Amino acid sequence: QVQLLESGGGLVQPGGSLRLSCAPSGRIFTIRPMGWYRQAPGKQRELVATITSDGITNYADSVKGRFTISRANGKNTIGLQMNSLKPEDTAVYYCNLQLRQQNYWGQGTQVTVSS
Repeated sequence: QVQLLESGGGLVQPGGSLRLSCAPSGRIFTIRPMGWYRQAPGKQRELVATITSDGITNYADSVKGRFTISRANGKNTIGLQMNSLKPEDTAVYYCNLQLRQQNYWGQGTQVTVSS
């Protein structure tokens, strides 16, 4: 069973920055597709950014130019640098990893953008 450990959420003012991190609790011997999703109150979970095993990235239109997903070299550890944060970015952010045709999720980390 894969467990994903997330960190880095918190409260930030509009225009501020936060960085999220995610890593699996155990060792996974191949580089896997991973990503970040978020869920705001009363809304469905939505894609924020993904990165393939080859390092190809994809972003939701709402975060393009503001968020950057990255992977530690040769590891299943990813980060999400979030700049120019807006109140509408407020949500619980979840890390995702795909392995053996299954999706694994972290426990979620709260990001609140408010003055």
